[in-house]
Amino acid sequence: MDRETPRLGTVQETLLIPLYARAVENRKELPMLRDARAAEIVAALDYDFARFDGLPSLTGALLRTVLFDRWVTDFLTAHPDGTVVEIGTGLNTRHERLDNGRVRWFDLDLPDVIELRGHFFADTARRTMLAASVTDDAWAADVASRAEGPYLFVAEAVLPYLHESDVRRVVDLLCDRFPGSLLALDTAGPGFFDTQEEHDALSKVAARMQWYCPDPAGLADWRPGVRVVASQTLTSLPGPLVDELPVSYREMLSVLAAQRLPQAEGYRLSLLRMP
Repeated sequence: MDRETPRLGTVQETLLIPLYARAVENRKELPMLRDARAAEIVAALDYDFARFDGLPSLTGALLRTVLFDRWVTDFLTAHPDGTVVEIGTGLNTRHERLDNGRVRWFDLDLPDVIELRGHFFADTARRTMLAASVTDDAWAADVASRAEGPYLFVAEAVLPYLHESDVRRVVDLLCDRFPGSLLALDTAGPGFFDTQEEHDALSKVAARMQWYCPDPAGLADWRPGVRVVASQTLTSLPGPLVDELPVSYREMLSVLAAQRLPQAEGYRLSLLRMP
């Protein structure tokens, strides 16, 4: 079988890291999450995934995904007919994992990613791929015209790669177009940002983060009324979520929490409410 070669921009290449993390995890007897579709996609791509083998960051990517999955599940429990927009969707399979049969779903990413994604996914009556930059107002107008709220926007491993002016543009866009919406995002603190040259996964690719955020609550200084609903580090995940993880992961998180590593404590996963 011929495999597909990913032809992606520098930042877009990073989408292959969490994809591989889920594919590797799917092989385990006791995984953090199951994602057979990710394993199928990895097998179909002509790419040197071996460069990421054994990296601790794969576990970090999985923990982030599990928390974001939980936030999406909670949102759909409260709003089963709501709208979810994956910002920088990459080759994510969150819809496959969490679809409740009613949600309106949009997968947004740059044209090269959507072209690659089209080899593995197809639009349906409730799910639509959008090829655009997140800073472009056109996609927001498209979503607003096609789907009613409430809205949850999921930006997983996306915004830190933008310049601060572009992140501000995204926050303004969501506030103006989708007041009252939720935004799930990850942010890198100064300690994480300043050590990315030595980062186990980023050192294997050319992309680098451009924006760091000491405190997600500070986004309210950009746009008054932005409110932090939840904010976690990878070592301070919600207790009920941690309790559901395999024992080996619970033990690992306990050890890391005791060490309080600056890089780990400076990387946050947050859920924000737009005014």
